[in-house]
Amino acid sequence: MSLVDLSHLIEHGTLTYKGLPAPIVCDYLSREESRRLYAPGTEFQIAKIEMVANTGTYLDCPFHRYEQGKDLSEIGLEQFANLPAVVVRVDYRQTKAIDASFFRDIAVKGKAVLVQTNWSELWGTDAYFENNPYLTESAAEYLAESGAVLVGIDSHNIDNTQGNTRPVHTVLLGKGVLIVEHLCNLHQLPDDGFLFSAVPPKFKGVGTFPVRAFATIKD
Repeated sequence: MSLVDLSHLIEHGTLTYKGLPAPIVCDYLSREESRRLYAPGTEFQIAKIEMVANTGTYLDCPFHRYEQGKDLSEIGLEQFANLPAVVVRVDYRQTKAIDASFFRDIAVKGKAVLVQTNWSELWGTDAYFENNPYLTESAAEYLAESGAVLVGIDSHNIDNTQGNTRPVHTVLLGKGVLIVEHLCNLHQLPDDGFLFSAVPPKFKGVGTFPVRAFATIKD
């Protein structure tokens, strides 16, 4: 089997969402300092990371949107690990608003639905944060009603960020459908017949966290 990494690199200063702070990645215990604590020839580094949960490629669960929704600690592994998956390809130069019509001919029940817009090409630039491609409310309603387990996108947000409403988050997370944003490398995947995983730590009281998203493809 082949594995395809679908996550962006997170490093000190990586900006994922304008208005949110970039992560601080530094030493809590440096190798030099550790030499004073251990026997000669033995040294360690312990990193310190300060960041908001919406950093890099991350997963949203219901608690992100709903106070009484399930948090990361309450989501079973079967909801974000080894999911049968499909890719829906809608280049952002074709349209920014991705409605239900793009999904109607695809079997999505029980699957992770990954939307390739190619917006990830702009990662690391100012253009990434403006006028991103997104799903419409009708698309979210169709996917939830059709039994999708998870919906991912390689865009800045699965919602239209021009206003202050977030109907796609509201619909999908309200129905228990997980969301993964800021994916990349979706062009390396087949249309279907592969597995998708995006597993976050088991945090209580947290609704969003970075993941190492990847696809498993049978050779």
